[in-house]
Amino acid sequence: MKNYSRQREAIMNVLHSTDMHPTASQVYKRVRQIIPNISLGTVYRNLSALSEAGEILTISVGEGCDHFDGNAKPHLHLHCRNCGNIADVEFDFKSVENKIADLSFAPETSVLVIHGVCKNCNK
Repeated sequence: MKNYSRQREAIMNVLHSTDMHPTASQVYKRVRQIIPNISLGTVYRNLSALSEAGEILTISVGEGCDHFDGNAKPHLHLHCRNCGNIADVEFDFKSVENKIADLSFAPETSVLVIHGVCKNCNK
């Protein structure tokens, strides 16, 4: 992304410093510790721009607010419907990419979320 800003860098640093998948509000709270006068609107605008540029992932899990992932490489997300936790899982997407290529489809982005119940909640 060509538009560098101190705010955008702080947001990226927050996202890269965690494997949790924070909401915009959670990102805002963490960034305010670095840049106290940043607005929530600035955080939302930057998260949107970073997501559109493919530098971060936006994860919608049906809870009313999106979550964000600083790891934009292809991987799966496991979402626990009970506790709300989102976990990353590495996955070999080659066979999926080959099937998509056979359909002459040119994907731009993908976020795969599998919903279920985690082992801690399943006890």
